[in-house]
This record gives sequence, structure tokens and C-alpha cells, in this order.
Amino acid sequence: MLDEQFSGTGNSCAELGPTHALAVSDIDQLNLRPGGFVSGPTQFGLADAALWYLVFGALGRIEPMSLTSELSIRFLRPAQGSRLWARATLEKAGRRNIVGSVHLWCDDRTDKITATAQGTYALPM
Repeated sequence: MLDEQFSGTGNSCAELGPTHALAVSDIDQLNLRPGGFVSGPTQFGLADAALWYLVFGALGRIEPMSLTSELSIRFLRPAQGSRLWARATLEKAGRRNIVGSVHLWCDDRTDKITATAQGTYALPM
């Protein structure tokens, strides 16, 4: 579905379950700030994608028309690496909304969270 309908994402879903989703993006020079830090917009975008994938797992089906309703992020430390990961965890699944939390990190450093986010996705009526 991503390749057909949303090929410009620059990320992919590495893992999906009913209560979690794992998104990944390879980092290139376009994603970096001076000093080799992964840009905030790049991290924000992957957090949003992880929540979108979480919607699919929580619903048990692909729902491409679900939309970001609210998303906030806190940057905890500079992100440096060649691969950015985002793990979304389900907080609440309702009839109209899916709420989740996201942790982001670079490479395999799960002990070095670079940002944390929380967001809500609205489901189509």
C-alpha cells in the first residue's frame, strides 16, 4: 500500500502488531543539520508515520485515510546515526480515535532515546 499510494514517505514499517508499530528510516545528508544531527522535522515525520502504522495494527486492517489529529514531540538529546527508528505504542483505541506514544532512537541505541512523542489519529467516519 505504501509503495502504491504514498511512495514518497522515505520510511517503512519494520514491525506491526495490535499494540505497537516500528517505523524505520535511513538517514542521508538531506536529513541532517550542521554537526551531523538528524533534523527535528525528520524525527517528527517518523514519529507521525509510526503512529499511522499503529492505526493499522490497532484496527487489524489498513486504513490509509486515517489522519493526524494531534501530535506533540519532545526532543531529549541530539540524534546522530545512519538509521532512525520510532516505536509507537498504543495508549487507547476508540471508535473515532487512536492514541499512541512514540520513542525515537538512532541505529541500535534503544537505551539512548532521542525524542518522545504522543499523538492522536482520527479515523474516517
